[in-house]
Amino acid sequence: MLLTLCIAIPALTSLLMLALPRTSVGLLRGVALAGSLATFAVSLAILAGFQVGEAGYQMVEKLPWIPSIGAEWHLGVDGISLFLIVLTTLLTVLCILASWHSITDRVQEYFFFFLLLEAGMVGVFAAMDLFVFYVMWEVMLVPMFFLIGVWGGQRRLYATVKFFLFTMAGSVLMLVGVLYVYFHTVDPETGRHTFNLLLATEQSSYALDIQRWLFLAFGLAFAIKVPLFPLHTWLPDAHTEAPTAGSVILAGVLLKMGTYGFLRFCLPMFPEATLEFVPWISWLAIIGIIYGAMVAMVQKDMKKLVAYSSVAHLGFVMLGTFALNQQGLAGSLLQQINHGISTGALFLLVGVVYERRHTRLIADYGGIAKVMPVYAALFMIVALSSIGLPTTNGFVGEFLILIGTFASNTLYGVIATSGVILAAVYLLWMYQRVFYGELIHDENRKLKDITLFEAVPILVLIVLAIWIGVYPDPILTRIEPSLQLVLDHFQQGQFSQLQGVLP
Repeated sequence: MLLTLCIAIPALTSLLMLALPRTSVGLLRGVALAGSLATFAVSLAILAGFQVGEAGYQMVEKLPWIPSIGAEWHLGVDGISLFLIVLTTLLTVLCILASWHSITDRVQEYFFFFLLLEAGMVGVFAAMDLFVFYVMWEVMLVPMFFLIGVWGGQRRLYATVKFFLFTMAGSVLMLVGVLYVYFHTVDPETGRHTFNLLLATEQSSYALDIQRWLFLAFGLAFAIKVPLFPLHTWLPDAHTEAPTAGSVILAGVLLKMGTYGFLRFCLPMFPEATLEFVPWISWLAIIGIIYGAMVAMVQKDMKKLVAYSSVAHLGFVMLGTFALNQQGLAGSLLQQINHGISTGALFLLVGVVYERRHTRLIADYGGIAKVMPVYAALFMIVALSSIGLPTTNGFVGEFLILIGTFASNTLYGVIATSGVILAAVYLLWMYQRVFYGELIHDENRKLKDITLFEAVPILVLIVLAIWIGVYPDPILTRIEPSLQLVLDHFQQGQFSQLQGVLP
């Protein structure tokens, strides 16, 4: 029951938060950290128990939930969801550490929502039942709404309402798709309709017209979450106004729900429609890469710059997914993990100076490497990781994506490559203006360098970034069989082997 534990521990800990005294801030923080560490330990046990080379679901848990409608508590993990679950639990621990001193108001409610959010995120990745998936998808929306709306910046209400409306619109469309699939999926043992994801995929031989509508119903919900251009406009506002930990978890995990959804649902269930939409989505991904980089280049706010970089990076992820070959899919999934590490670290780093100066404007800094040398060094390593320097995680993911894209469509590959150059431009230019030059502002002369407590979460992410960049094989060997299985089912239009291994 490891997967159930991975959901139950943060959910129960969040309820425990409400039972603790509101004034015992230290106790609240300690319990939240303990709950997140326990969840992370369970995710490591899942990782350790995962059988390398197996393409199908492992550690499957199946219990009756709502028999009258065919909904079951059905969980499992494969190569596609394995590292996304581990990334979710790790980033939650680091986010709680990052919130230790910065969150001083309504601490009880803050950690309640954060732990509830973690339970929902793990549930989305582990769900093998469409009903469970949709419930968990919606559960995530509520905590994020409050995390931005209560603990966010000056324009937090605008940002959180915009985030809620965009996401809710996509969720309603997906609900229609889920219900259609439900009424066209029958459990052969009971003869009743079921939400079973494996059976739904196996029985998804829909006519092309139906596939188009279902692809749009699911795909628009996922595209909003990614976010794919031009559905990205909620993201910069949400990132900018969210508290530091909220930005980290939003970029690190929540955006991956969209890319994960395309891999899990659209490709295997609606293959013919996917082929028709490949040019559309590929061009939108390319526009997102170029547009995100160009807009990031002119940002005055560091956090907004990092937010727009996410639009560009997720454009690469979508391009790799819709290259529809092994290299593209492997690079896409690896880059989802990489983006969570590198961009999460960038948001943590921006949060460090924001806590000291209460400004994120690039113009308010300059020359701070003189007074914060350790901070400057850490920021440079993370920036190079985000750019995709060889020996860092970003290089491996982008390289695989570009190989897959060139193999699929040379024109797409040539244009997308320019995004790598633009990423170097906006990040290094920002770094130069913030850290080099003269110390113009007197307030910056008194800045204290990063403390060990602040550096620990960032150092953890840097170690992972370099480890993946130097030796990505442990990840690739675990994700490739599952991706190959999805690709085989997509290419053949046959889905009867989803429960088994690759023949």
